[in-house]
Amino acid sequence: MPADHDAPHAALRLAQALIRCPSVTPEDRGALDVVADALRPAGFAIERPVFGEPGYPDTPNLYARIGRGGPCLVYAGHTDVVPAGDVPWRHGPFDGAVADGMLYGRGAADMKGGIACMLAAALAFLERRGPEFAGSIAFLITGDEEGPAVNGTVKLLDWARDRGERFDHCLLGEPTNPGRLGEMIKIGRRGSLTGKLVVLGRQGHVAYPHKAENPIPSLLRLASALIAEPLDGGTAHFDASNLEFTTLDVGNPATNVIPATARATFNVRFNDDWTAESLGAEIRRRLEQAAGNAVRFSLDLQPSNAPAFLTRPDYFVTLVSEAIRALTGLTPALSTTGGTSDARFIKDACPVIEFGLVGETMHQADECVAVADLERLTAIYGRVLEAYFPIS
Repeated sequence: MPADHDAPHAALRLAQALIRCPSVTPEDRGALDVVADALRPAGFAIERPVFGEPGYPDTPNLYARIGRGGPCLVYAGHTDVVPAGDVPWRHGPFDGAVADGMLYGRGAADMKGGIACMLAAALAFLERRGPEFAGSIAFLITGDEEGPAVNGTVKLLDWARDRGERFDHCLLGEPTNPGRLGEMIKIGRRGSLTGKLVVLGRQGHVAYPHKAENPIPSLLRLASALIAEPLDGGTAHFDASNLEFTTLDVGNPATNVIPATARATFNVRFNDDWTAESLGAEIRRRLEQAAGNAVRFSLDLQPSNAPAFLTRPDYFVTLVSEAIRALTGLTPALSTTGGTSDARFIKDACPVIEFGLVGETMHQADECVAVADLERLTAIYGRVLEAYFPIS
């Protein structure tokens, strides 16, 4: 176990070890072994459940816990990463190279660097306080966040609940900061709903339009109806919901044929004014009103496992905010911006907030984080532990 004063260096070493495992979803390539090997000597009980489902790759996961009593603070994250891509990197994407004060590699920001800081902070805390502190620390680590998110955190939480595991708060180490460490905590996330719209027409020759029914103008009419009026004006903690079209397709190779169908795909990022069901009903209402009796269409709303949710600011949010302020001098914004994360599953088990490294380069070539930020984040996580488990 690293000594207390060595925690920042331990974070860098752990981050490099994790990056050197090319754990591109759904592969693990030893990444969870790095986590287990770090925690086991400190006395953590380690479980490595693997979940599977037809049509999806089996996914390894890790659950670790020290202590049996409450309160229980759980650190969560994922060791899987997106592919390195087909563009050159300044340093190898899985080398874990350090240059000019920056750690390079796929997952440095999202989110192997964050996991390394969590591990280093927990190990240093246990070295200072010993394993008999009043409470429990747990780790929920999956290899299925960047993929379909079917055999990862959602099933790991079910597995833990069935075993009687209970959590009081969760800190998820996603890269939440836009440009500087300490700028932003995520206290919720917008929901996501995808729709596929098909407008039906009748194929025919362009020279004889009266014998055909062109679906393209009708598709444009329905699409315009969906975006003509804002869905809402935002809420206390969320921006306004937004609907964006991602494809408009006909797939017609002929210039003299009116097509039989036209298709569009859209995605809505919605706030806590809506559920997937109420939003779906509003979308259908707008389409039916615009279509009247003149347009034939079908709408397929994809099942959503990404609801909008909010963790109401409480003493834990304040505790983390104060730790950030003490070590960075910044007062973090409490935000619900950005895409989805596994917090959408964890929020059903306990209050969850997200705070991690700077995400400016995540999913890009030359993904990197400042080594100094690894040191600061480890110190912040350590300060959170000290405040969460005060000495009585």
